[in-house]
Amino acid sequence: MRRFTRLTNGFSKKVEAHANAVALHFMHYNFVRIHATLRMTPAMAAGVTDKRWEIADIVALIEAKEAENPMVRGPYKKRMVAA
Repeated sequence: MRRFTRLTNGFSKKVEAHANAVALHFMHYNFVRIHATLRMTPAMAAGVTDKRWEIADIVALIEAKEAENPMVRGPYKKRMVAA
């Protein structure tokens, strides 16, 4: 994963963004990607799920979580413009 190195534009500058990217990677790796040796996803092999997930399923989870706890931004501070 190129998120760990600073050589690309994909480098995560914030810890929260990095945690989200790593979580998305592991979700895809375990629930979406069919592994050659298992011939199924690791989640299916472990008995966590009985179907192969799609990216749309992961997006639906993210949207449901965002609708549950909408991000509230704080008030903006007015800047003094130096003339």
